[in-house]
Amino acid sequence: MHIHILGICGTFMGSLARIAQAAGHRVTGVDANIYPPMSDLLAATGIELTLGYEQALPSPRPDLVLVGNALSRGNPAVEAVLAEGIPYDSGPAWLTRELLAGRWILAVAGTHGKTTTTSMLAWILEYAGLAPGFLIGGAPRNFPESGRLGRGPFFVIEADEYDTAFFDKRAKFVHYRPRTVILNHLEYDHADIYPDLAAIETQFHYLLRTVPANGQVLYRSGIPALERVLARGCWSEAIPFADGADWDLKLEDPAGSAWQILEDGRAVGQVEWDLYGRFNAENGLAAILAARHVGVPVASSCAALAHFAGVRRRLEERGRVADIRVYDDFAHHPTAIAATLRALRARQPHGRLLAVLEPRSNTMRLGVHRGQLAESLAAADAVFVYAPPDLSWDVAAALGQPERVFSDLDMLVDAVASSARPGDHILVMSNGGFGGIHERLLRALEARQSTCAAVHGGGG
Repeated sequence: MHIHILGICGTFMGSLARIAQAAGHRVTGVDANIYPPMSDLLAATGIELTLGYEQALPSPRPDLVLVGNALSRGNPAVEAVLAEGIPYDSGPAWLTRELLAGRWILAVAGTHGKTTTTSMLAWILEYAGLAPGFLIGGAPRNFPESGRLGRGPFFVIEADEYDTAFFDKRAKFVHYRPRTVILNHLEYDHADIYPDLAAIETQFHYLLRTVPANGQVLYRSGIPALERVLARGCWSEAIPFADGADWDLKLEDPAGSAWQILEDGRAVGQVEWDLYGRFNAENGLAAILAARHVGVPVASSCAALAHFAGVRRRLEERGRVADIRVYDDFAHHPTAIAATLRALRARQPHGRLLAVLEPRSNTMRLGVHRGQLAESLAAADAVFVYAPPDLSWDVAAALGQPERVFSDLDMLVDAVASSARPGDHILVMSNGGFGGIHERLLRALEARQSTCAAVHGGGG
């Protein structure tokens, strides 16, 4: 078939495009914005991309159009598909029906940690020789792709609670029919489609209704919203982990680069890896337990995680200039922002920590979390926030630092570069491309370094 994907550079749809291509379909796609890492992953496969929904649909017409959930009625491409009667579907529904029937699905859900935990779990199964299929909403460093069919019975999928498509407002994960489910965290998010946390909990309840009795639900202990979801009904074995549960972990060092797995208080394995932060260790524990459900021993999982290379845009060091390091992270929710800052502080206790934030997610743009913003950034020594003119709320008032809020990206880059000094760590946080700020910062730092060197040389 010729499958045309609307919204192909979204993390889910981009990964789906690669899987559809591997299944033998011709795949093309269009998006309003094309930026790394998904654009790089798609380009490597030769998938034809078109920029802008105003462009005409491919000719001859595709056999099927898969519509990403970012598109609504009124979008020119959507309207053309409907007007011309071209068959269309959502990505989650098509994937499950056409490619995943009969497979053992391992789904990773929750407000935080989905991409990293899914990547860990896929890598553990790969390391164990199980050749899993997977679909990951990001760029895992242990694989050359973010999605593949795999050869074995197991398929690992990042299970997003965001809605499916303009014609299907259920959460994506309701389509997947998993046998193994990880429920990591659950907080209020996606304020553009869910009125409150209770509405999201209902979607998680629907997910649990799809897990068979011989399945397994692994859930993060101590999360009130998850406890409420489970209280509404769970028909599978439910196993809590972390936060004092029977399956827990113990950090061997404050940075979290080594940690023990505890079963009923007894150490049954240890992980030593290049990642850091307690939240990553908790993600790793969840992945170990999910792999255990399909028969992978804990010791094998620990060995696999020792070789886990992480995920792009998750505390990824993008470069350094004159002992100033620039990091990239996907954090966009106050809880994730605070956890990321704590993790970097634990790993890099010396030098200042400069936080650079773009409140880009729909929830952030609506100002839902503005009351938590200042507290979430408290671990940083200095904060710089990009507030574009069309933002509907006053970031400066929320932070109490008007001099650190910028409506012009060039001015923000200049302010950060001017403030930075050797030994600093600059953490950039956004769930989008942020105008290529990482490269712009590195160039600005290099320019300042060259200027300083010239001045110093001239004065010698």
